[in-house]
Amino acid sequence: MSRDLAVVVLAGGEGTRIGGAKPLRWLAGQRLIDRALEASRSWSSTIAVAVRQESQVEKVDATLIGDDPNVEGPLGGLVAGLRFARNAQSEFLLTIPADMPFLPGDLPEKLRGAIADLGSALASSGGHLHPVCGLWRTSSVASVPAYVSSGRRSLRGFAGLIGWAEVEWVETPIDPFFNVNNAEDLAEAEKRLKG
Repeated sequence: MSRDLAVVVLAGGEGTRIGGAKPLRWLAGQRLIDRALEASRSWSSTIAVAVRQESQVEKVDATLIGDDPNVEGPLGGLVAGLRFARNAQSEFLLTIPADMPFLPGDLPEKLRGAIADLGSALASSGGHLHPVCGLWRTSSVASVPAYVSSGRRSLRGFAGLIGWAEVEWVETPIDPFFNVNNAEDLAEAEKRLKG
């Protein structure tokens, strides 16, 4: 467990495709948010959940931080996370979403091995980049105002500004970055866990 690493679970999305409150959906007897926190605790003791509103996660055994209200989308959660990690005196922030139940256990280790002197390292699988699963230098928070003032809001765009490395995982037998967007995905995740 790394002392210079903070972990923030991004849970501020509306989850409209699944009927709202996505982090509170149950999978194999456990809420998605609790599965994400369980993974987080294996990597760090400095953990928070970033939300737009506290009602998005109800009660959780973790610090809740509010997405930056002036920044839309996942970037608002990243900005709040970077501030949280910096205040905790962590050099790095690992972001994960609440809706990826199969995240690889070596996620922070592999990203850390690739970041070198760059501002971030992002996970990918099957030819797809997953910017919500990223390792970010907390010092990159200084670049947020310039990026936001440009009108851009994507995590990938921000990573491009601060410099990033891509780290690929192989999909064997399940894509470790499979995400739950709707009821069908939730049923598929349940099936994969039983299988």
